Amino acid sequence: MIQPDTLPDRIRACRICAGDFARADPPVAPRPVVWFGRRARILIAGQAPGTRVYRSGIPFDDASGKRLREWLAMDRETFYDRNRIAIVPMAFCFPGLRNGADLPPPGVCAGTWRAEVMGYAGPFDLTLLVGGYAQKYHLGDAASGGVGATVAAWRDLAPDVFPLPHPSWRNTRWLKDNPWFAAELLPALRARVTEVLR
Repeated sequence: MIQPDTLPDRIRACRICAGDFARADPPVAPRPVVWFGRRARILIAGQAPGTRVYRSGIPFDDASGKRLREWLAMDRETFYDRNRIAIVPMAFCFPGLRNGADLPPPGVCAGTWRAEVMGYAGPFDLTLLVGGYAQKYHLGDAASGGVGATVAAWRDLAPDVFPLPHPSWRNTRWLKDNPWFAAELLPALRARVTEVLR
């Protein structure tokens, strides 16, 4: 059997979680969604693919992705340019559902691949930490207060790192309750994105 010869190919061939995914309800098969090239300028570190991304094989190919692109003031062409943007979730596969909700990203995925991906695709001029799993992994104790507190402390990390809530519809209430996010964080984030991609 011929072995894949590039890191993206090796990740696409990964089946390390096949046994766990087979026990999901309903069972799913591993389908790693790999979206990065060498030396991208911006890292978008997310959680894991959801059901729609699992079907399409395109990261953030859903309403969350539309909202994230709006936050960044970025068009689809730029967002999906692997040589400019690396989209690297904490797990490359959709982990399945339990009681109708997405299961958390399996830690073995980041443990197996993340350091190698960071060396292959980075270093990055700007890192976006989307949601709690990415924030805990990348920030450690600095994210121990939860997503809301971590995002509220964004100035401590900017301009090279921006923690963001997940752009899911589930966070619409949080966004309404925290108008500073749109009024203060997003303009700073957009300015930094423009600067990095210039």
